Amino acid sequence: METAEFLQILDREGGLLAAAAAAAGTEAKVPTCPEWQVRDLVRHTGTVHRWAAALVAEGHTAPRPVGEPPALDGAELVAWYRDGHRLLVETLAAAPADLECWTFHPAPSPSSLAFWTRRQAHETTVHRYDAEAARGGTPSPIAPEFAVDGIDELLRGFHARPRSRVRTEEPRTLRVRAVDAGPDAVWTVRLGDGPPVTVRAEQGPAEAELSGPADQLYLALWNRTAVPHVTGDPSLAALWRERSRI
Repeated sequence: METAEFLQILDREGGLLAAAAAAAGTEAKVPTCPEWQVRDLVRHTGTVHRWAAALVAEGHTAPRPVGEPPALDGAELVAWYRDGHRLLVETLAAAPADLECWTFHPAPSPSSLAFWTRRQAHETTVHRYDAEAARGGTPSPIAPEFAVDGIDELLRGFHARPRSRVRTEEPRTLRVRAVDAGPDAVWTVRLGDGPPVTVRAEQGPAEAELSGPADQLYLALWNRTAVPHVTGDPSLAALWRERSRI
């Protein structure tokens, strides 16, 4: 996917998140994140948006503190979120293609600008789903191509980092397959006593496979819904559910 596509998705998803938060009310519980109310969700996502916008706008080449969320609530908090989301979209749209700034995981990306636009599109989509879960009703759709990209970022980015807790005492192999997204929407995840090593290909036998439509699998791997289909050793699916939270 192109950076411009991620920017369009970020723009749309932020608007949907704000609308769902306003409809649910900031005191509503977030069923996909049981420790949160909507106010926590909006404060978190809005703070991340402002943090990412500052990294890009100021070209920081080292990590910066995320900062503290505001004490706002209710309609004022949602308005604060909308302002920060708009700032992020405008900052990314205005940034140079050859932007150089700090990034934090190794998933393949052609540039720092591409990294941050992609990352914030997925950040916002997952939390938009959370806000819509709090609101109730039918959630907004996630395009298969975007869902596949998000699975790839999660497996080859977040869980390639040393802090990943998805580990096993003995070497194990897990397969992940999006059944509606073509033959290359498959990943082989090798587990052991270090961070998972993932390749986007079907390599050798696997002891378990997590599969389903790309949009459902995307949400499941982010621990928002159940894995649509598990074959093989169910303990590997349980391991993912218990230890993969970012």
